[in-house]
Amino acid sequence: MSLPSVLIKDYMRQVMATFTPDMDVLRAIHVMLEQEISGAPVVDRLGNMVGFLSEKDVMDIALHSGYYEDFAGNVGQYMSTAVSTVDAEDSILSAARLFRDKSFKTLPVMLDNRLVGMLTRRDVLKAFQRSI
Repeated sequence: MSLPSVLIKDYMRQVMATFTPDMDVLRAIHVMLEQEISGAPVVDRLGNMVGFLSEKDVMDIALHSGYYEDFAGNVGQYMSTAVSTVDAEDSILSAARLFRDKSFKTLPVMLDNRLVGMLTRRDVLKAFQRSI
């Protein structure tokens, strides 16, 4: 009987969406709601990750504008630039510790400094369910 994998790359999901710093933040919110994601990486024109936009980052827009009728700014104004990531070759246990200790719902997965996937809290729980 073989043991289940403990590597992040075996449990990560594809990147559902990415945003650019100059994208209208209201459009980004629409994409998050439409795709039912809690956030997405922000990439430059070369595909390098420069930030992350989460539901928490844009909550002020909901508090201040009520209805999304006016231009609220661009993604670059709201994104977090200090982004925690995990490496695709790391253990799923390291991701579980990050999720336990921080308020992240989603973590970008990197391999050789390139964005290759996303890992959610649910993905980590599924990984542990397979090993039970």
